[in-house]
Amino acid sequence: MPELPEVEVVRRGLAERVVGRVVESVTITHPRSVRRHLEGAADLAARLAGLKVESAERRGKFLWLTFDEHEVALVVHLGMSGQMLVQPADAPLQKHAHIRATLGDGTQLRFVDQRTFGGWALAPLVEVEGSLLPEPVAHIARDPLDPRFEADAVVAAIRGKQSEIKRVLLDQGVISGIGNIYADESLWRAKINGGRPASGLSRPAVRGLLDAVGSVMSAALAAGGTSFDALYVNVNGQSGYFERSLAVYGRENEPCGRCGAPITRARFMNRSSYTCPRCQPKPRRP
Repeated sequence: MPELPEVEVVRRGLAERVVGRVVESVTITHPRSVRRHLEGAADLAARLAGLKVESAERRGKFLWLTFDEHEVALVVHLGMSGQMLVQPADAPLQKHAHIRATLGDGTQLRFVDQRTFGGWALAPLVEVEGSLLPEPVAHIARDPLDPRFEADAVVAAIRGKQSEIKRVLLDQGVISGIGNIYADESLWRAKINGGRPASGLSRPAVRGLLDAVGSVMSAALAAGGTSFDALYVNVNGQSGYFERSLAVYGRENEPCGRCGAPITRARFMNRSSYTCPRCQPKPRRP
């Protein structure tokens, strides 16, 4: 699943190309792409037709559109390969374009999803701490780029966890937007091994880690996101370039850019963790 910088790149594209447009019609050609909308494809298409897109929003890795009818939002699950492309209505149709929303300006918002893990769903908006969020997103914590992100509260929450720090970083209920790639990159910048217990880290160490998360994500966002998976693209079909700046992720046996030690890879939650054994020493066993 794309992480915060990739989703924010898509959100910005939607804000520029889709906000203010009226949805004239919606065509759905794959049932899996609307499986989260329990009322079905016909209901989703009928309810979207005629609505004017008011905003493109994001919290962490979660993306949604709001409309002039404020009761609902269109929650977009990008999954592993979902793309939100804005193209002329007469442009050649992509093989995996499972949803097409024709807009009033003659363009189409196309949801292209090769692996069909993603999809669209309408959800009611609920108020959480002064913000309107789609109901499925209501439990998601704020992310480090949110203007209302409270770092001190997050530091306390992280230090109250007994799990290893990388698991806590991936907990979207504690801090949102971080996935496997940016967790490894942030831990490397903060010189913290992901296996260390979160409760054993000092307040300055956790605060430094949050600063690293913010700086990594800001740099990735400036580069248009990470195109480590070639299926990630923005609304114009362009890939990001931050993968060229990755310090540890995917760089097994390559030298650490800080100390020169070979980067190591270890299994982690059916994925991989990449660390520098010298800059990020393993925690001592109790």
